[in-house]
Amino acid sequence: MNFAGKVWRLLVGIKDALALLFLLLFFMGLYAVLTTRPSPGQVHGGALLLDLDGSVVEEASQTDPLQVLLSQEMPAGEFQARDLVRAIDAAATDNRIEAVVLDLSRFLGGGQVHLSEIGAALDRVRAAKKPVLAFANAYVDDGMMLASHASEVWVDPLGGAVVAGPGGDRLYYGGLLERLKVKAHVFRVGTYKAAVEPFLGGGMSPEAREDAGALYSALWEEWKADVKKARPAANLALVSGQPVEWLAAAKGNAALAARQAGLVDKIGDRVAFGQRVARIVGPDEWDSVPGGFAHTDLAPWLAANKPGKQGKAIGVVTIAGEIVDGDEGPGKAGGDRIAGLLDDALDDDLAGLVVRVDSPGGSVMASEEIRRAILRHKARKIPIAVSMGNVAASGGYWVSTPAQRIFAEPETITGSIGIFAVVPTFENALGQWGVTTDGVKTTPLSGQPDLAAGLTPETETMIQSVIENGYARFLSLVAKSRGKSPAEIDRIAQGRVWAGGPARQAGLVDQFGGLDDALAWTAQQAGLKDGEWHAKFLGSKTDAYHSLLQALMGSGEAGGKASANDLVALLTARQAGLTQRLSADLDRLLTTRGAEAYCLSCPREPHGAAMSTRSRAADSGLMRILGTLIRD
Repeated sequence: MNFAGKVWRLLVGIKDALALLFLLLFFMGLYAVLTTRPSPGQVHGGALLLDLDGSVVEEASQTDPLQVLLSQEMPAGEFQARDLVRAIDAAATDNRIEAVVLDLSRFLGGGQVHLSEIGAALDRVRAAKKPVLAFANAYVDDGMMLASHASEVWVDPLGGAVVAGPGGDRLYYGGLLERLKVKAHVFRVGTYKAAVEPFLGGGMSPEAREDAGALYSALWEEWKADVKKARPAANLALVSGQPVEWLAAAKGNAALAARQAGLVDKIGDRVAFGQRVARIVGPDEWDSVPGGFAHTDLAPWLAANKPGKQGKAIGVVTIAGEIVDGDEGPGKAGGDRIAGLLDDALDDDLAGLVVRVDSPGGSVMASEEIRRAILRHKARKIPIAVSMGNVAASGGYWVSTPAQRIFAEPETITGSIGIFAVVPTFENALGQWGVTTDGVKTTPLSGQPDLAAGLTPETETMIQSVIENGYARFLSLVAKSRGKSPAEIDRIAQGRVWAGGPARQAGLVDQFGGLDDALAWTAQQAGLKDGEWHAKFLGSKTDAYHSLLQALMGSGEAGGKASANDLVALLTARQAGLTQRLSADLDRLLTTRGAEAYCLSCPREPHGAAMSTRSRAADSGLMRILGTLIRD
């Protein structure tokens, strides 16, 4: 027994030692993954390969580890527009890079301003006498806009190209709410404030149709001008105006039709394309895959070309996505989070501040919290500029009002100066099931707002009064910012949405220009010359969990791999966000919210963008709720 005991203790000791060893190795591996960063030593020269397997965004959203592990897939990749522009500009002047290659087979789209900025950077590469080559299985609007700036555009023989233009239908729930006996109490100010219309009836009001028509016409003209300038031979009138006849002339061969219309230059598969690139930059010495060519990936290239930090810092705070209360983001503009970033930067001795806005708005309280934080910087007597991205509307314009100068692009969507609130009540729905309400009230506001019994006239009047007061405050903020009277602003407000050009004419924007122009103006106002300042992006930290999750899930460098789609799949993917839009609309109706300054007409998703894991999870829950309501 004594011998057996010793053997047992030995086995237990070995087991404990092995468990400790494996635990140690696990945490060493975890640390290695979390601290791994792309190395400049991975720059191999050849072509800069931009494999855009995802969407282009202003600010990459944070990865939710729990949702990723539960869904067993990474969200679609996100590429920050400024990173792509920096990478492309560095490639234009670096002798190690002989060409830039765009792989758009899994590209999910991006905002028009971002695509225009990236296209301009590709033009600078071509001006440096370096070729730009693009490949995709198929192209739709966003991919076509990027590819048009390439010196050589390839498409797979089974692919093609389609230009659909901006616009389309959206969901209206008036009939459904009537059927369900749900009463949506809508409070708004602004003739053109269309964000509440989906809950009121079955279609667009004439005012909303006029507003959206003007906006999308302006964006469409800018898109065509951009593509036509890059590819003068492209027959956009035929492709967009007579698509059936255009495709029929090529006997249904979409790839051939695209080449005949001047949208693409070459028809060939990925291997043929790679062989063409290899003839320019040389074969891939690290991998013998068919069609391989010498290349450097985006991540190590960015690591090798970090922005300089000489001179004084000019702060850049990014307000991207819907403005919401709390700490949400990046990817959403949480008011507490952004105000915290700004307040933390008060100790950084910034020479100036640039507010980069790419948001359709949202919570009035969160927008005001951000505005006040910007004013605390303005009180330090430093110059402040706003740089508008794709969208700076409603709450996105609210947070822009402290600026001394506002920069926007012709494709920017702005304005939508108006406020609304929606409160649903269920007294009629409950009544159908024999559920009634009764009680004792001490004042007209006792128990209000009561979702089961409905709103009293006093409650409705008071909420509308608060919304009107908020609108008056919005007008006064804009009027003070733009040097006009509230009455003058009211004439161009009323919830109306403007493209960048008309917004500049209306006085809502000072000049055309991007983030670099806003930074240069701020530096000039601070008395700084070139080389005496650098941009400091507030709160731009790498998500350490992202690298770990990529390793666990086997994903690519940008995130989850989107599918390489053919033309039909790309076209249907444009409507893949239907359930996401339904989810967002239901959330807006059913979730407790305060007053909102939000733009309905502003595009919320890049064309064809797939939903993230987080969005799909939210959709499934809300769809179950909707299904229960309809079934009952």
